[in-house]
Amino acid sequence: MSISSIKLEPAEMCAAEWQVRIDLAACYRLCALKAWDDLIYTHISATVPGAAGRFLINPFGLRFDEITASNLVKIDLHGNIIGDQASRVNVTGFAIHGAVHAARADAMCVMHLHNENGIAVGMQQAGLLPLSQHALRFYGQLGYHDYEGLALSPLEQTRLVERLGDYPAMLLRNHGTLVKGRTIAEAYVLMDTLDKACAFQLKAQAGSGPLNMPPPGVCAKTYQDLIGDGAPEGILEWPALLRMLDVLSPSYRN
Repeated sequence: MSISSIKLEPAEMCAAEWQVRIDLAACYRLCALKAWDDLIYTHISATVPGAAGRFLINPFGLRFDEITASNLVKIDLHGNIIGDQASRVNVTGFAIHGAVHAARADAMCVMHLHNENGIAVGMQQAGLLPLSQHALRFYGQLGYHDYEGLALSPLEQTRLVERLGDYPAMLLRNHGTLVKGRTIAEAYVLMDTLDKACAFQLKAQAGSGPLNMPPPGVCAKTYQDLIGDGAPEGILEWPALLRMLDVLSPSYRN
């Protein structure tokens, strides 16, 4: 039996969990369409509704474009598989996610990617600059974590969550990006905004002229305007993204 054939049926779980599975599978597929995936590496995790300390994550060995609602794996905070699914999970890879889920009650979804734009900006000492409207969504709201190697020790987990603080996103220097969302939709939209902000900065820096930055007062006001009433982002965008995905890659719902 191949790993892609190991799946659960909707009847085996509550409707709320099945909906989270659909949304999380969609998030993986959307990331694949954006070329944010890194072969079989990096992860997006989501909490299971009504099940404290339980999370959904991709089976280790599948590409992002192979993820479906039924082949997502349920694990605990330590990466142990719940139930009798015969899939593998990347326990080391979940360490970052587990640390954020444990520290942040509002981290329903945690995305950690190796997207090129984010890695490139994270290599720069100044990090993300307030050069674009997209970047201003993270004005004063972006954490940074210095690279400490492949393995994430308990002490580094503590440092990472301290540097994330109350921010919605972080650049892992020389490594990748991290975003947490109160919903899967919010996490995806935040990652999309961060990736575009990094791409705009890199393109601007590729030119030969000086860069124009808005004054701090304008940056602060724009940030407040962008977050509005503080409701989770992605409410309007997510249905539109799912409609697109239903045309391009509808098997995520299986």
